[in-house]
Amino acid sequence: MNTLYNSDDFIVNHLLATAEGEAVDEAAQPALLRHGFEIVDKRVGKGIYLDGSWAELFQQRLSEWQRSTPTQEEVEDTLAQYAELATISLHVH
Repeated sequence: MNTLYNSDDFIVNHLLATAEGEAVDEAAQPALLRHGFEIVDKRVGKGIYLDGSWAELFQQRLSEWQRSTPTQEEVEDTLAQYAELATISLHVH
């Protein structure tokens, strides 16, 4: 897991199917079949996990941001849109 963004309001983690250079063991359970992104809205304590086509779209947005260098406000406005879909409440133990 790689933390891509961390602010007072949001955190974005990139979860990889396998560690770099790691062989895939088909017998090991559970296995993450593809990469995804976790977006946590710290303000409301909820998060969302994006995988599949949602993760691909978010990856495209990240690539755009690397080329255009958006402001923090632009990044957080986009993350807030994704966070509106969040239904997973987070609890600290």
